[in-house]
Amino acid sequence: MKKVVILGGGFAGLQAAKALQKKFQVTLISDRDFLYLYPISIWIPTGEKKFEDVKVSLYDISALERFNVYVDKVTELQLKENTVVCEHKEFRYDYLILATGAEKVLMPGHEHALSICGKPEVSLEIKQALNKLIYKGSGRIAVGFGGNPKDKSAVRGGPAFELLFNIHHLLTKQNIRENFELTFFAPMESPGERMGPKALAMVDKLFTKLSIGKRYGKKIKAFDPHGVTFEDDSTLPSDLILFIPATAGHSALRNFNLPLNDAGFVKIDNTCKVQDSSNIYAIGDCAAIEGPGWIAKQGHIAELMGRVAAFNITAQASGRSERKTYQEHLNILCVMDTGNGAAFVYRDDKRSYAIPMPFIGHLLKKGWGWYAKMKALGRIPRIPGL
Repeated sequence: MKKVVILGGGFAGLQAAKALQKKFQVTLISDRDFLYLYPISIWIPTGEKKFEDVKVSLYDISALERFNVYVDKVTELQLKENTVVCEHKEFRYDYLILATGAEKVLMPGHEHALSICGKPEVSLEIKQALNKLIYKGSGRIAVGFGGNPKDKSAVRGGPAFELLFNIHHLLTKQNIRENFELTFFAPMESPGERMGPKALAMVDKLFTKLSIGKRYGKKIKAFDPHGVTFEDDSTLPSDLILFIPATAGHSALRNFNLPLNDAGFVKIDNTCKVQDSSNIYAIGDCAAIEGPGWIAKQGHIAELMGRVAAFNITAQASGRSERKTYQEHLNILCVMDTGNGAAFVYRDDKRSYAIPMPFIGHLLKKGWGWYAKMKALGRIPRIPGL
């Protein structure tokens, strides 16, 4: 039986492992032993979810899906020898799938900001910092995200909106919202515009309704203990900075003679195969995806790429010429939670819309969290499109 080694235990890597395990000997290598459900981690700081609620053991998943999990750090890729070298073990492969995720573009003074899309444990730091301000009874909170001019898809803005709305809702429930100054900031002129004009207008209207300030269109110079400084040396005073940096290619991949774009993401063709390679695929956030200017890297796109890569590896191994591609299926899809409701946002090449869902939307988002855990554990089938 041919061997497939997958580097990364996120949405992309797990989807590929599940799709390949029946016909290949699959080994998934990850630097942590759990899948972290980032889309619902927004509720850890506000207390709606516990940290353990957002984790799914990779060992539990692998026991049901019958692939191997090895938790270790990859130190070398010997591409000519088809070998992955970890700190404690080496693995030979017939096919290699890179699903390592991405790294953050760190700003000067990044240690003074916390990111809900950073390491999982940071969500607990955000909770602690937020609780400290709530105990004080007042404060200034700045929430934002950044972009990478070298790769327009390397942005993660949705969770910043969601976290801000949920913080507003928490403060409102505790009858102390009027004591807090909430501000959203971003270096682009229209943050969130890739979601489409209707979604952008909806967010702007909600900011006005909820008395949330806006600081747009100025590059971020640095963070410090007192707030944010912009390129023109203007400042945004803050007691708590919650910032999602833009992403860049994983630094470990830069040492392995792989074809990378200017942002460090692995260059692939439309079948997810790494350029100039015959048996290496890259999926999810580590891959340089191509498409319309509004494209963004999301969890469901990572899973889509995992299925595409798995199909193409299976076809390649069996000598079939048929191939699947990822670009024709690109879209933006999210339920943007507000704490007491949500908005369903969708965009593709032909259409874009945003549908308000007061109250029921929040329950739907929570339902998605349950669905994601059950799907990961193989207890319910995947719903097409989710």
